[in-house]
Amino acid sequence: MTSAPQLVLFACVHNAGRSQMAAAWLNHLADPTKLRALSAGTDPAAGVHPVVVQVMQEVGINLEGSIPQRLTTELASQASLLITMGCGEACPVIPGLRREDWPLSDPKDQRVEQVRLIRDDIRQRVKQLLTVYPSR
Repeated sequence: MTSAPQLVLFACVHNAGRSQMAAAWLNHLADPTKLRALSAGTDPAAGVHPVVVQVMQEVGINLEGSIPQRLTTELASQASLLITMGCGEACPVIPGLRREDWPLSDPKDQRVEQVRLIRDDIRQRVKQLLTVYPSR
């Protein structure tokens, strides 16, 4: 009998940049039978920032059809880990749910060069997470 993969939930304010990139990286790099990711925001934007779509396409990941979604307590309760990125106190607190915060710059209104640095930082953080999760 196989078990369902564990869920990592990445959350930021608008779900239009950092959390979208983090979820995409995890889903790209992880074994989908063991781990998968979703992203959400406390105040979702209408769409993913075009520069975020652009820099992810540069590394072969397509976010063009991604739609920001609202971070709810119900969604968070499905996860085994919640990683926040700048939503502070607006992110829900779920008893028993592990939560970490990754202090990352918001790519909104940033130059493409800066967004590439954010993208690469997120990739490294996800790769590090995969070396220890879910065993930690």
